[in-house]
Amino acid sequence: MRMEHVTTPFGRRSVSFGLLISQQAAGTIEPGIRRNKWKLFRAICEARPALGVSDRALTVLDALLTFYPDDEISEERGLVVFPSNTQLSLRARGMTPATLRRHIAVLVDAGLILRKDSPNGKRYARRGRTGQIDEAFGFSLAPLLARAAAIEHLAAEAAAERERLRITKERFTICRRDISKLVAAAITETLPGDWTGALAALQSIFARLPRKATTEILAPLLDEIEELRASVINQLKLNENSQKIGASESQIERHKQDSQTQSPSESEPAALPQQKTANAQEPVTPIGNDSAGNPAISEETPPPDPHPTDANPLKSFPLAVVLRACPQIADYGPQGEIRSWRDLMSAAIVVRSMLDISQSAHEEASTVLGAINTATVIACILERAEHISSAGGYLRDLTQRAARGQFSVGPMLMALLRSQAAGGGELSRAGVEMAGWRVREGRHGSAPSC
Repeated sequence: MRMEHVTTPFGRRSVSFGLLISQQAAGTIEPGIRRNKWKLFRAICEARPALGVSDRALTVLDALLTFYPDDEISEERGLVVFPSNTQLSLRARGMTPATLRRHIAVLVDAGLILRKDSPNGKRYARRGRTGQIDEAFGFSLAPLLARAAAIEHLAAEAAAERERLRITKERFTICRRDISKLVAAAITETLPGDWTGALAALQSIFARLPRKATTEILAPLLDEIEELRASVINQLKLNENSQKIGASESQIERHKQDSQTQSPSESEPAALPQQKTANAQEPVTPIGNDSAGNPAISEETPPPDPHPTDANPLKSFPLAVVLRACPQIADYGPQGEIRSWRDLMSAAIVVRSMLDISQSAHEEASTVLGAINTATVIACILERAEHISSAGGYLRDLTQRAARGQFSVGPMLMALLRSQAAGGGELSRAGVEMAGWRVREGRHGSAPSC
């Protein structure tokens, strides 16, 4: 070890072998090397995690660099700055002396500066007859110049890592969005597939995300979510191929409809055996315009449910009945209207997000009630949303009651219809209890609650 580069600190501060190594490294500056001090400081800020310094320590280093007379650091102009504690505190945004000493020690331990103490511990410079500084005592910036190339390399690696993390997060976000929207579209279109399993796998991936993710943590999770997206797309491609095969003229006869027919069976769903007697006296509305001259909405037979429940089958009601009991749902349909069950299920997905109903609650309800009845229940909840404190919790409760055979959609629709027939007022207690709403007592009477 070259002894001309060894200096010990003043006072009770002890010397360590690491300090001697730093002093030795600071003495190996390549001849002619110089760096812009502010560009070098920016590189130190980029590489701060690798250097192990805090932002407050960098504030002190920033203040020390302001005392260097030139913008470029070089051996020709000297490498020692000697500010007083008062001036250093002012340029360090008013940092207290005790805090200054603590962060200066951090910079020394990190090998960014060195102490060059005078015999009495004061900071000053001794000038010659020509006014040039012959010797100075204070803080040496020699480690910055000696480690300039290494610091710039660390800064480049930190910038590259930050860019990799940004790209990884972007790809992860795009995969999450694609899976969520593709599965929602598949559920809305009632396409066959394991959509509940796909959503469960997506939630499992997100459950393993830490609060502060790094590239090493995100990389394997990104591979998993990309494989999940590929699986969802493959299921959609299979459905597309099956639809192309099913549309072949050699395999299926196309439906022919007489536009002049007056048969009511085209606009009414097929009645179940137990419904024929009850519906025998109901008037039939043919396709066309209603009494007010408005186009009538087709009450087509509900499409096959993607989540049939054999243990507890629930019947679906005509679309016109649902829209009459729940008129607000039409505002969320395509182009502000609902003309089919598909439009109703699409509107229910929009309302689900608006009411903060979680995806898991919606999936559980679709499994027990079916997609059509779930959309109907969400439309009913929308009608009484101002009286329900948690729409998601309410939907889960109805799902659990339906699984036990204690809930059906009919009474809920009938109660809303009676409420509108009575002038749009509050539901009566009898209607509320018949519909399956839970009643909460308040100052202004009873109201459905969750």
